Amino acid sequence: MFRGILWFETKRMARNFVPVFFALVFPVMMLSIFGGIYGSTPSARFGGRGVVDSSVPAYLVLVISVTGLMSFPLGLGEYRERGVLKRFSSTPARSSSFLLAQGIVNLVLTIGGVILLVLTGLIFFGLHLPKNIVTTIFALILVMLGVYSVGALIAALARTERQAIVIANLVYFPVIFLSGVTIPLAIFPSIMIKISDFIPFTYGVKLLQSQWLGTSTNLGVDLSVISATILLGAFVAIRAFRWE
Repeated sequence: MFRGILWFETKRMARNFVPVFFALVFPVMMLSIFGGIYGSTPSARFGGRGVVDSSVPAYLVLVISVTGLMSFPLGLGEYRERGVLKRFSSTPARSSSFLLAQGIVNLVLTIGGVILLVLTGLIFFGLHLPKNIVTTIFALILVMLGVYSVGALIAALARTERQAIVIANLVYFPVIFLSGVTIPLAIFPSIMIKISDFIPFTYGVKLLQSQWLGTSTNLGVDLSVISATILLGAFVAIRAFRWE
């Protein structure tokens, strides 16, 4: 039965243009535009690194944010508002099966976006692989858990699909524009740097860049903020989540 639910969710996701485009195509477009303009030439502004090498770790957070902050909570909000979860709770296909299937489909889409982005950088822009692949993967998983815990919190707090859309957008756009995801922190003015410090995923970008590039960062602060986001987001989401 779960295989049938998972196949249904897979087809539903494949027909949903917005998350597929912004997880698979948009990050590659961003990399192609800025990589085409600046290439991989080392720049003093980026600590002697090329724009492509500095941007790819940040764009990984962009991929995760699309599925974790938009697709995942909006899908659950839609199901709750339309009574899908309530109806299936009285059948052998438990509501938790849809929750698990949603998570798996969004995770696969995230992994696909990450692989496509990295391959584009390697093939067309001379992207350098991480200095330490193991710690980079660990950092990526940690950031992913942080993003999805916030996504689960959005799904738990929003009682309707419209509320989920509003809350998700209020979180998503500051994340991608103010945390160094699409615009490098290195070119931020001082006031914007101070604002970015209040966004948890700024520390996720710093963590990924430090592990990918081998640059220095306050590792303790980065790990603490991301871990606190995971724990707090998951705790509140579990306490507030309702199937109906």
